[in-house]
Parts: sequence; structure tokens; C-alpha cells
Amino acid sequence: MVLAGLVALAFIFQDAGSDSRKLTQSLVLGALFGVVLQRARFCFLCHWRDFLEQRDPRGFAAILLALAVGTLGYVVLFGAWLPDPTTGRLPPDAHVGPIGPVLAFAAFVFGIGMAISGSCVSGHLYRLGEGSPTAPFALLGVCAGFALGFNTWNTLYVASIATAPIVWLPANLGYREWLLLQILILTVLAIGVAIYGRLPARSSNAAESPSALGPALHRIFVDRWPATVGGAAVGIIATVAYFQVQPLGVTSALGSFARSLAQSASFLPETLHGLDGFAGCRTAAATFLIPNLAFIAGLVLASLASALIAAQFAPAWPTRDQILRGLLGGVLLGWGAMTALGCTVGTLLSGTVAGAASGWIFFVASFAGVAITLPIVRRFGHGRSGAAVEL
Repeated sequence: MVLAGLVALAFIFQDAGSDSRKLTQSLVLGALFGVVLQRARFCFLCHWRDFLEQRDPRGFAAILLALAVGTLGYVVLFGAWLPDPTTGRLPPDAHVGPIGPVLAFAAFVFGIGMAISGSCVSGHLYRLGEGSPTAPFALLGVCAGFALGFNTWNTLYVASIATAPIVWLPANLGYREWLLLQILILTVLAIGVAIYGRLPARSSNAAESPSALGPALHRIFVDRWPATVGGAAVGIIATVAYFQVQPLGVTSALGSFARSLAQSASFLPETLHGLDGFAGCRTAAATFLIPNLAFIAGLVLASLASALIAAQFAPAWPTRDQILRGLLGGVLLGWGAMTALGCTVGTLLSGTVAGAASGWIFFVASFAGVAITLPIVRRFGHGRSGAAVEL
């Protein structure tokens, strides 16, 4: 039924006029992304949390690998589309945003939202496909957070964002120097992770099968994929998405939905100063049939299919604690993503691999928000309850 739903959506998008190709491609890319997230358990919050609490380096190394692979892919595309980065032009549609205290604070708030709700936005989307009781409330909170962000945007824009510089590192360094610097930073971080990290004891949970094909299929469809596979796949999908449709991101459709609701409820300012002129996870109140909606639909449906095959679809009735944490954390995620023009996928991943200084600021500030908030969450007894079952 899930696969039939994906096929049906593909046929619907084929009749969507001039955007039909982008909608179909986004659906396919979203499905691939959903499978990778679900099979590799790729989650920015979980990987960082596991490194902080258990010194498990595998997940955080996967994030670094995704950034490295994506950077290599982006620099090839940039070289073809914009051979001279010093002309003052920015690469088309790349997530290169303004930097400054507002970005850092928004990313920090986003990190707090991750720690409270138990995941980032992309994590809640793929866990929605697994039947997570927290995810629906977190995503509802994200939409509310976007609405709140629209109402604080003009104040922050006038106070800081309007004069904040937009720093694209290749324009200042050149492609070769930026690439070398980026890979050097990622390598140093990887070495630090390897030195501090401590691999857990190896265990095998693969089911025995009388067929020679059985164990292989089990490793693909049931066992958790190696972190390196997940990280490399995320980097490749980010590059293909930028080449085929638009930079990877998961909040444009949610933000557009929130913007339309806020407008219909007269809760939206008449003018959002400068917002629609920035690159990043754009929002619009006019239409929902945008590539990012197709991407999210593919992500959720494919993660559902993957979870069903692996017998990891485990819906449960939400507890009051899960509802409250989902809503509160989601509001913080939404406000942070709206104000920072993206989340861990849009601003952090797509921004960093594009050479945006805003991506690195989001990286540091959001992970700092998680690191500071996690001990507080544990102290009040939430522990790891916000996360889906880790395999």
C-alpha cells in the first residue's frame, strides 16, 4: 500500500504542469532520503547525543562524512555553473545566508528544541513513518514555531539581519583554497572524534537464514546500516538534489503551511521585510504544491515502508510527557528554523557543503544548544525517552 501511494503521488505530480518534473524528482529523492535516514538511523541529535553521553564516535563521524562528500559534490557543480567565484555572484539557490548574532541564537534555540523533543525536524519526519508518538506533536509544534517566527522576524530583521553580511567562503578564498580548508577542518574534527570516542562492543543481531541470500537481505532491509554508509549516502543525495531540483531541506513545506494558516488567521505581519529575498528554506503562502512537499511526502512514505519491512513500525499512544515535549521542542525547532532560514538539513548540511559561513555557525551553535540542554533534560527524568528505538 505504501509503495502504491508513492506511485500514485508520482502520477499526480506528472499532471502538475510546468513543475511536474521537479515534483516527481523531489518525490524520488525524498524517498531515497527517507530510506537512508530510517535504515542508517541518521539523526543529527542522536549522533551528537551518543557522542556526548556514550563517546560513541560513529554517528558524529557520519555527519562529518556527509559534509565531506557533499562538499566534494558541490565544488564540482559550482565549478561548472560559476567558474569564477570572485565575481560577486552567489551560486544559484545555494543556502548561503546572513551571519550574525541572530543566526547564532536561532541555531542555539533550535538545538534546545532538538534536545527537548528528541530529534531534529528530519528525524521527526522519518520517525513519523515509524509510528513515533512524539513526532506528530513535534511537527505540529514546528508549524506553531514558524508562525511565531514570522511575527518576530521584522523586529530581528531591522535590529540585526538587514545589515548582517552574507559570507560565501569560495568568494573570499577561491574554490581550491576553500575546499582544502573545509576538508582540513572536517579531518581535524574527525581525528578529535576518533581520539575521544570509544567504540561500543560489537554484537551481532542478524537472524540466521538457511539461504545464502538471506543474511545479505537481512543486512540491507533489517539490520542498521553502518554509519559510514548513511553519511556518504546523505552527502550524495544532497549533491544530486541540488543538481536536479534544489538544495536539500525539510522545512519549506512546513513553513509554507504555517505561513498560510497564520495569514488566514490574521496572525501574519502584512510585510515580512527582506525574508523572501534570502536563499534558504523559502516559505510561501500562495501554494502548497511545491517540490519540498513532494520531498517530505516521499521521505515519510519511504521511511514507513522501510520500517514495515524491518518490523520496526511501532505506533503507540502518546503519553502526556511525549505530547508536551513534542509541542514545546517543536515550537523551538520551528522558531529556530524560521529565523535561521533552515534547519540541520537546510542551513547546516546544505549551507556548509555550499561554503556558507552560516552553515558552520549553525553547526556550532545548534550542537552547543544540545550539549547544554541534555543534562537538564536528563535531570528532569526524560533521559532518552524522546528518541525512537535505536538499533
